[in-house]
Amino acid sequence: MNDRPDIQTQLSPGLIRILAPNPSPMTYWGTNSFLLGDGVERVLIDPGPDDAAHRAAILAALPSGVRISHILVTHAHLDHSEGAAALAEATDAPIYAFGNASAGRSAVMTRLAKDGLTSGGEGRDTAFAPDMLLTDGDTLTTEAGEIRALHTPGHMGNHLSFEWRDVIFCGDLVMGWSSSLISPPDGDAAAFRTSCETLLSLAPARLYPAHGAAIDAPAARITELLAHRSERERQILAVLADGPQSLTQITERVYHDLPPAYLPIAARNTLAHLIDLTTQNRVAAHPKISDKSMFSIT
Repeated sequence: MNDRPDIQTQLSPGLIRILAPNPSPMTYWGTNSFLLGDGVERVLIDPGPDDAAHRAAILAALPSGVRISHILVTHAHLDHSEGAAALAEATDAPIYAFGNASAGRSAVMTRLAKDGLTSGGEGRDTAFAPDMLLTDGDTLTTEAGEIRALHTPGHMGNHLSFEWRDVIFCGDLVMGWSSSLISPPDGDAAAFRTSCETLLSLAPARLYPAHGAAIDAPAARITELLAHRSERERQILAVLADGPQSLTQITERVYHDLPPAYLPIAARNTLAHLIDLTTQNRVAAHPKISDKSMFSIT
């Protein structure tokens, strides 16, 4: 990325970003790993991919005599969680997360997964196993200050955000440069709306996404993303007003201006909306909900 920042950046007092070397169309300039605190113990949020250079950069950001006391993981995608095990071994710090890659799914998504609906290849870390589990509202008392875990599914069922001081580290739920991928059965459009509304209600001064720059106007950005999802829903219903159609047909019409190479990714978002609309009884899936269904207005 042409605007890729330095590997290490002091974002504010007690907050350092270490940028992983994994830029891509899905990760923007790469994964942001955050070090919190200015004492002898620091907290790490999102260790990133299992990359020796990135691990070395994280450890090099610690002054002499300073150690990592907690490793917090927003969710079990490889670009966020894969590096956790090696970093925990190097630092003796425990890994905290909501659960493994399948944790936190709604009843609807759990059923669809059992029925054979598979993820869309977005990099599930199926080997991820945290040492300590966090649930919604759990507070960690650390030398960096209190950190509150917020269960914020939508991008993934086990997704956590972390509230610290007056800011929230929001993982892949909200980003400034792109909307979040919602790929069932891990992604869930209904849960995404609820999680965004949770962040809105907390009114943080700033959001720190796991990809891209900080969001200095959180309410405006979250409201924009919710409006974007509502517009996608409207577009899907407008397409289905012409009669029953497949996931591919709907995606091609809704994302008509997208390069063909990106349509498989867009189809995952479309499927998330279709599942949500089916659950609301606004759309019917024939013979049952899957990525092979024919969809129609009820």
